[in-house]
Amino acid sequence: MSLMSRLAGPILILDFFLCFFYTSAQQIPRQTIHGSVVDKASQAPLPGANVTVTTTDPVMGAATGPDGKFIIKDVPTGRHSIRISYIGYKTIQLDNQMVSGGKEFVLQVSMEEIPMMGKEVEIVAKVRKDQPVNPMALISARSFTLDETMRYAGSYGDPARMAANYAGVVSARDNRNDLVIRGNAPFSTKYMIDGMEILNPNHFGATGTTGGPVTVLNTNLMTSSDFLSGAFPAEYGNALSGIFDIHYRDGNPNNREFWGQLGFNGMEFGAEGPFMKGKSSTYIGAYRYSFTSLLEAMGIKMPESADYQDLSFRMNFPTKKAGSFSLTGMGGKSRIKRKESD
Repeated sequence: MSLMSRLAGPILILDFFLCFFYTSAQQIPRQTIHGSVVDKASQAPLPGANVTVTTTDPVMGAATGPDGKFIIKDVPTGRHSIRISYIGYKTIQLDNQMVSGGKEFVLQVSMEEIPMMGKEVEIVAKVRKDQPVNPMALISARSFTLDETMRYAGSYGDPARMAANYAGVVSARDNRNDLVIRGNAPFSTKYMIDGMEILNPNHFGATGTTGGPVTVLNTNLMTSSDFLSGAFPAEYGNALSGIFDIHYRDGNPNNREFWGQLGFNGMEFGAEGPFMKGKSSTYIGAYRYSFTSLLEAMGIKMPESADYQDLSFRMNFPTKKAGSFSLTGMGGKSRIKRKESD
């Protein structure tokens, strides 16, 4: 038997493994994009809206169903541009959206209706005293998203620290997230979560203040929210400085997901998904534990440690007749331990 005949078998096996590793190396991680599209004013679902990922080759997309929801599967991970269009509504372009491999990308879009142009109509009426003379008074509201909260310089995943980058807003102190808005006192800021007033959503918050060193708010649960620095609508009260109107999103209605992360705000574990497969009721929640407490548990001695932990959750139960019923909650506890030194 010749030498080549003896080597034929091993060579074929080696070729098989080389082809296998080459094919595996060419595979790109993929992820699912899902969410909902609703009317900005009425919050009614918009069926038939087009959601397109314009940065893939070929272009990927989907149309919303009767409930306004959509799903796009097998999207390559990385930063993408997403375009949402619907007849009679203003087209929305979202650039540099991060689609990661560890968690499905959730997108909740509110579209603004474009008035249809018709014949000119002249209307003569008396001046209403309840309307401001200066139309620029309507610009004192700013909508922010989860992506903005994570990208603003020095935000640490905190909406209040993010808002310090807006014009007319400064931070009272470097180690706290109290805000001075147009010269008003920091305690005049009001926080609302899903329509509920929260006196101080921060750890180590003192009586009479609305700020603190570490926020209890969890950005992984947030959806598009509003920051108002003046000309408040009638639904708001008890505020002179500014208003944070924060909204929590619903959980993933298709799959159960779990995540864990470690950062400035501590060690976090979270979960979301449907209560039962095939049902529309969902849950989402996250628990955080302070980073300094974790270091002490590992045996690292510290002269001063800030112990805190918090839990945030939202459960949503759609009904056939009355829309939906939702339950939102958050809470936490904190203390500072100081040790004697020489």
